[in-house]
Amino acid sequence: MAPVGALEDFKKFLVTGNLITLAVAFVVGLAIVALIGALVSDIVNPLIGAAGHIDFSHLGILTINGSNLLGGALLGAVINFAVLMLVVFFLIAYPYQLYTDRKKAREAAAAPSTRECPACCNQISVKATRCGFCTSSVSPVSAVKA
Repeated sequence: MAPVGALEDFKKFLVTGNLITLAVAFVVGLAIVALIGALVSDIVNPLIGAAGHIDFSHLGILTINGSNLLGGALLGAVINFAVLMLVVFFLIAYPYQLYTDRKKAREAAAAPSTRECPACCNQISVKATRCGFCTSSVSPVSAVKA
């Protein structure tokens, strides 16, 4: 039997925002996949078929001992996957990467507001002349001009 603490932690996990956020992301992801699948199967594949005079449903039919191998369905799935990955990259991954790069650049550009006390190694303000932890005198930080 699981300890009572583990059951409480499991209940806490179930009702936290992380699990709910994950569930919402999963449902939205399924909706996006259905939307992209419909786009590919109803618009992209017929356009490719019309341009190349190819019917994907009959493309690559090979019969072995009465079993039909349909390569067109596989080709449609590959196109569906490629379009889905392009949409995910350009609408989610690429903008998020740009956001994180800008955020890191802003953090790197910001001047530090704390420094380490040489006597006790605690973090103190850069403006401090005395450590609030060990009360030792510290030299003031000179302004660095860029």
